[in-house]
Amino acid sequence: MQAQDILASLEKAVITGNKADSIKFAKESLDAGIKALDAIDKGLVKGMTIVGDKYAKHEYFLPQVLLAANAMYGGLDLLLPHIPKADADKKVIGVIGVVEGDVHDIGKNIVKTMLTAAGLDIHDLGKDVPVEDFVNSVKSARASLIAMSTLMTPTMDGMKAVVDGLIESGDRMKVKIIIGGAPTSQPFADDIGADMHAINAQEAVKKVKGAM
Repeated sequence: MQAQDILASLEKAVITGNKADSIKFAKESLDAGIKALDAIDKGLVKGMTIVGDKYAKHEYFLPQVLLAANAMYGGLDLLLPHIPKADADKKVIGVIGVVEGDVHDIGKNIVKTMLTAAGLDIHDLGKDVPVEDFVNSVKSARASLIAMSTLMTPTMDGMKAVVDGLIESGDRMKVKIIIGGAPTSQPFADDIGADMHAINAQEAVKKVKGAM
């Protein structure tokens, strides 16, 4: 297969949620001498971006997004070890999690997938994440981005607690902070001292890439 055909097959594997094909064509890309970064950017990421657009337009629904993400990670896991260290070191490191008291993580998982597809190195802290875990991640993960979400009004205060904790630790200026979730807004982000707010995964990627 020609290089462009392999990349198109990687893209299609993600769009159709076919993990087996994603792994197959990731291997073929390496065998064909395609750079791992090109296979990721021009194949997997391109496919996931299309999926994200379809989801935003309500043409795709959550099950299709999750299948696409699973397919993307199948190829990604194979390709990432083949990225030259110099290129890997240039990646923005971020952490993402649902704030303490909230266990709704579907939206968080979609944002994580899209940020990863956009080329960021995202560490997933999970759900019901204590304030100190977000704060400590700046040092432990060398994070320069913190992404927080919640679907519940009572747990919104946890976002402010994280910002305050970063101020107290002296690390606030080292990171960009983006928040999201149904009860949140840009005015709320401004009030608590966060940098950005996103209403969906596509907007999160756009704002993060613009800020980093």
